[in-house]
Parts: sequence; structure tokens; C-alpha cells
Amino acid sequence: MPIVSTSTSAFFERARRDMKDLRTQAENYQAQMSSGSKLERSSDNPVAASRLRALARQEKLSGIDQTSARRANADLSLADAAMSDMADALIHAQELAMRASSSTLTDIQRASIGEELDQIFNNLLSLANARDSSGHALFGGESAGDAYALEASGKAVYVGTTGSRELPLGDGQSVTPSLTGPTFLSFGAADGSVTDLLTVVHTLAQALKGGSADPAGAAGNALADLRTGLDTLSTGQTVIGTRLAWIDVTDDRRVNLSELRSSEEADLGGVDLATALAQLQETMTVLEASQASFTRLASLSLFDRMG
Repeated sequence: MPIVSTSTSAFFERARRDMKDLRTQAENYQAQMSSGSKLERSSDNPVAASRLRALARQEKLSGIDQTSARRANADLSLADAAMSDMADALIHAQELAMRASSSTLTDIQRASIGEELDQIFNNLLSLANARDSSGHALFGGESAGDAYALEASGKAVYVGTTGSRELPLGDGQSVTPSLTGPTFLSFGAADGSVTDLLTVVHTLAQALKGGSADPAGAAGNALADLRTGLDTLSTGQTVIGTRLAWIDVTDDRRVNLSELRSSEEADLGGVDLATALAQLQETMTVLEASQASFTRLASLSLFDRMG
């Protein structure tokens, strides 16, 4: 006849351990719902934890690239605005040169136009020495000071650097946040020499104020250079506009990649609240049932059955 042997201490220990595991599981679900993460420690899922760290680093670098992109966008916008103002000033200078080329004007009238061209020259010089978002020369390359300085004769000369810094946009892409002055202000004159718009306007102003024996002819000659210079300036504006558009493209790509990273992070370490709540309720139900069963079994006695 077989003998059934029971161990009261083993029964209590097993029951206690099972209920402890259920309580721990319930607490884990509660912690996950509170933190929004199903990984409390890297050891819970080393592979997922490693990937989450990599995604976090990528997001941090993306934030740095976004800061650079915003700065580049600001500087390029400043450059575009300054160059637009230059274009407006040059169009007015063309109109004045056209008037000054007329043989019906008197020397006094041409001198008055020369004074107005002097004001345009000063405006162009101020725009050429505009500052970027960091307070440095907008069109001076890597120069912190002015891009152009005046010689003793009153002529403006470029004093900036030939190269320009680049700002990273992410994924190996970068953009130059402006142009150097000579890039869009210098051009080949009608006589074959290299000049710039500042020089053309300044020279014409001086010619109309008595610096030339033939001021009307000087005004006529300046018209061709002003047109060429305005075309060169327009080309520079096109370059600026293209760079601004490129920043928009990289910004859109950055946003898309950030959304993909967020989605992957949610899949790897995020908690589905509805699922976690259902699992918590299920665990609590099992725990309550286990506690109730344990209470009933623990109260049973063999002598009760024998009696």
C-alpha cells in the first residue's frame, strides 16, 4: 500500500514563493506603466538596451545638427535680405546713371546725382559689412571684423578671408552659411579688367561730381558694368536660395528619421498601456485567487476530515 507523504513546510514555502513572484510581476507592470518603459535594467534585454542607447546617441547628434541648420538658415536668410537690398540700390543706381548719361543735364544736376550715388555707395558698403547671427562679418568669410574697408581714396577693398566655414547638417552633409563679398560683388568689367559693384558706384559718383572731363560718357560706360554687376549679384542670390532649399530638404529628412527612431524606441522599450493594464489585472486576479486558495488550504486539518 503506497504511503502519501506531505510536507507542510514545503507547501507553505511553495505557496509563499508563488505569491511573491506574482506580487513582483504586478509591481513590474505598475512600474512599467508609470515609467513608460518596459526595460528597467539593461540586463532585462541586453540587445534591445544596446539598440536604445544607439538610438539615443543618434537623436542627440541630430539635435546638434538641427542647431547648426538653424544657424545656417538664419545666416543665409540674412545674406538673402542684404543682397536683395543691394539689388534694389543698384537698380536705383542704374536709373541715376541713365539720367546722368543724358546730354541735356547740367554739371550741377550731374553733381547732384553724384551725391545721391555717394549715398547709395555708403548703403552698399554698410550692407557688404552686415553681420551674421553670431555678430561676425556676413560676407567676410571667416573674418570676425568687417568684410570691406575704405582706402584713403575712399575706395572699398575686401579685407575678409577667401574661404568660408561650413556648418554640418547631419549624415555627412554641410552647407556654407553665406558667400564671400568678391563671390557676388566682383566681376569682369566692359574694359576687360576685374572690378566690383562698390568700385563702379564710387567711381561714377566721383566722375559726376567733377572727377571726369566727360561725366555723361562715364555714366554711359558705367551702365554696362552696373548691368553685369547686377547679374552677378542675382547669381549669388540664386546660390543662397538653393542652399536655403537644401536646408529645408535636410530638415525634412531629419524629422522623418527622428520619427522612425521614436517608433523603433517605442517598439523596443516602450509600454503599450492597454496591454500592460490587462496583464496587471490578470496577474492581480491570479494573485487574489492564489491567496484565497492558500487561506482555505492552510485552514484544513486532517483531524477535521477524520472527525
